Amino acid sequence: MRKLLSLSLVSTALTAIAAFAPAQAADPTTAEGPYAAPVQTGGWEISAYGGYQTAPHSDVEVSGMADFTAGWEGKSFASPPYWGVRGTYWFGGGALSNWGISLDYTHAKVYADDDTLTETGWSHFEFTDGLNLLTVNALYKFPIEGTRIAPYVGAGVGINIPHVEVTRGSGRTFDYQFGGPTLQVQAGVRYEFTDNWSAFAEYKGNYSWIDVDIDSGDALKTNILTNAVNFGVSYKF
Repeated sequence: MRKLLSLSLVSTALTAIAAFAPAQAADPTTAEGPYAAPVQTGGWEISAYGGYQTAPHSDVEVSGMADFTAGWEGKSFASPPYWGVRGTYWFGGGALSNWGISLDYTHAKVYADDDTLTETGWSHFEFTDGLNLLTVNALYKFPIEGTRIAPYVGAGVGINIPHVEVTRGSGRTFDYQFGGPTLQVQAGVRYEFTDNWSAFAEYKGNYSWIDVDIDSGDALKTNILTNAVNFGVSYKF
């Protein structure tokens, strides 16, 4: 009798297990939780920005006259204003996840201050239309898990093409020229409002070696560091 009772209990248990197992297999939410598609972080992005840009003093060499130190003013919001655009490609995964590469154009500018004009006797000295900077940069972002915020850093190299504006007793220079190489560093933070739109704030510094020609066959050389705090928006394709 006991053996029959035991066999009956075992049979009942096996029947219950057999009925329960298919139900579990048919419902993946009870086994592994809800499925979430992975976030795609790669793709093309275009950005536009403006901000406040300054430049410290720099030594200026001019053939045919004594060297001097130029004081610079940025006048970021005076026409033509300081601004920039960049195109960025963010890699989507693997070893290059969170890395990006950008082509960055910046319309920077500097004006010689009154003390510099008085010292040189020049009536006009500036790179304002502008000190045009074109750089290729590597970027890396640090997404904060569970948020839409991502700090980032970047560095790169490129060229500068200043609009040279010099007016002095011996003549006037007013043209675009190839100035030389430019280095760039940047650090900022971005916030993604949607999958396509984001905003950012950043520091960007550029160091430019400028070697240009002015009137009377003279050469002008100076190295200019521009510092900028930028605010911009980006659209991701």
